[in-house]
Amino acid sequence: MKLSERQEKIVELVKGSGPMTGEQIANQLKVNKATLRADLTILTMTGVLEARPRVGYFYREGRSLIAEKLHRLRVDDFKSIAAAVKENVSIYDAVVSMFTNNVGSLIIVGEEQELKGMVSRKDIIKASLGGLELLKVPIGVIMTRMPNIVMTTPDESVLNAAKKLVQHQIDTLPVVESYIGPDGKERYEVVGRFTKTNVTQLFVDLGY
Repeated sequence: MKLSERQEKIVELVKGSGPMTGEQIANQLKVNKATLRADLTILTMTGVLEARPRVGYFYREGRSLIAEKLHRLRVDDFKSIAAAVKENVSIYDAVVSMFTNNVGSLIIVGEEQELKGMVSRKDIIKASLGGLELLKVPIGVIMTRMPNIVMTTPDESVLNAAKKLVQHQIDTLPVVESYIGPDGKERYEVVGRFTKTNVTQLFVDLGY
């Protein structure tokens, strides 16, 4: 896995001066501690660094066994059924679907299950506060549209998919398979979803 420039700087710091707390690393890089949260999560998840309570971060020589396993595991083996609605359903009906499926985000699809967009709880709240008529306005009006959707594929490693969740600060990735539509353009059929809950369950399973 290729590290970002900032992640490489963090590794070099901890290599040379570890153990270091998150606050010490942030001070060295002259950034806010919260800014490094995603980077430190990725580095510990992949086994590059090890975190010890009240001590700090250590550099690990070689990759941990759990990181090796996460690289081998595929999204297809851990994905959930997609919580999806058509883009022409009302915002109100989308909210009902969100609560019925107990999810924080909905995948919006077309008539052939092709990916059209995503809607989060935050989008719903904004629509409500904005005075939209939830019973009349289609969910497609407020969704985040393609191509601005972060997604994954069945054959991607769970580690890479988890990294996307952390980096983009989202709770759901549509799992898609690409195909060419009648218009000759690439489309993405939704075949599931990969979420923070999937990642949590995976770590629980690995612990037993």
